[in-house]
Amino acid sequence: MSTELDSPRTLTAARGRAAQRGLTTRQAVSDRAFRVALLGATLLFVALIAGLFVELVHGSWESIVTFGAGFLWSSEWNPVTNHFGALPFIYGTVVSSAIAIVIAGVVGISAAVFLAEFAPAVVARPVSFFIELLAAVPSVVFGLWGLFVLAPILSQTVEPFLQRYLGFLPLFSGPIYGVGLFTAGLLLALMIVPTVAAIARDLIQAVPNELREASIALGATRWETATRVVLPSARAGIVGACVLALGRALGETIAATMVIGNRPAISASLFAPGYTLSSVIANEFTEATSSIYLSALLELGLILFVVSVVVNGGARVLMWSMLRSLGRRP
Repeated sequence: MSTELDSPRTLTAARGRAAQRGLTTRQAVSDRAFRVALLGATLLFVALIAGLFVELVHGSWESIVTFGAGFLWSSEWNPVTNHFGALPFIYGTVVSSAIAIVIAGVVGISAAVFLAEFAPAVVARPVSFFIELLAAVPSVVFGLWGLFVLAPILSQTVEPFLQRYLGFLPLFSGPIYGVGLFTAGLLLALMIVPTVAAIARDLIQAVPNELREASIALGATRWETATRVVLPSARAGIVGACVLALGRALGETIAATMVIGNRPAISASLFAPGYTLSSVIANEFTEATSSIYLSALLELGLILFVVSVVVNGGARVLMWSMLRSLGRRP
């Protein structure tokens, strides 16, 4: 006689429970393996960053011991006498990157607001595509365009105009060379504006439509809604986009090298030639004939590494504070 346990329905249910247990076990194993893989990738990334820092410190140790903290504020860079200082390169990096992020921030965020809130789809889609395509252009192409197109235009029209009406300010005084801090800043701004615009546009589009509808229902115009409701809601992410773009400006090498003038000097005028940390490393690394010369260049790389970490860390803290003030979880 067949018992209840031997009935087809009971056997099918038992097989289903066994299959479910097997599936659950396989899922648990897969989840555990996935977590281990993610942990391994994270630890590998941390190890690479730590290894890079240790290697930079090791390579620049001779320069650190020889020049000490004075390396940071010394303006002398003389490979003949083996006296080196990083201040002109720090100054050139900070000034060119500051010009770039101010211009790229204003233009990029404005373009993002227009594309996400005001432009019709027939205009927004192709314009967004071309903005994102601009980010794929190699930096050497930007450098060539900046050297042969942008620099002559600035030296013949823009910089004389600024000097004529703002020449009483130290920033716009002095001789005009065409290549210099101002040219490098504009070129870097052109290179990083796609990053700001593309990320900010996506963040603005991700703001819930309920906020827009509520603002318009209360009588606000589209402009007021965009500037007083949408932008504050996406503020933390937009700051992150600007910092990401600033990181590229700080570390850009080829394009900046071609248009900044490559002169290790500090000048109040934005028209004067300058130098950046990455540019001097690219230009002189193969020419370093002494150990102290090579060590000084590696210390410049260490400074650039630390500056990048500090900038990104500070931006992270700023984003956390903004999210906390908006009542969101960081």
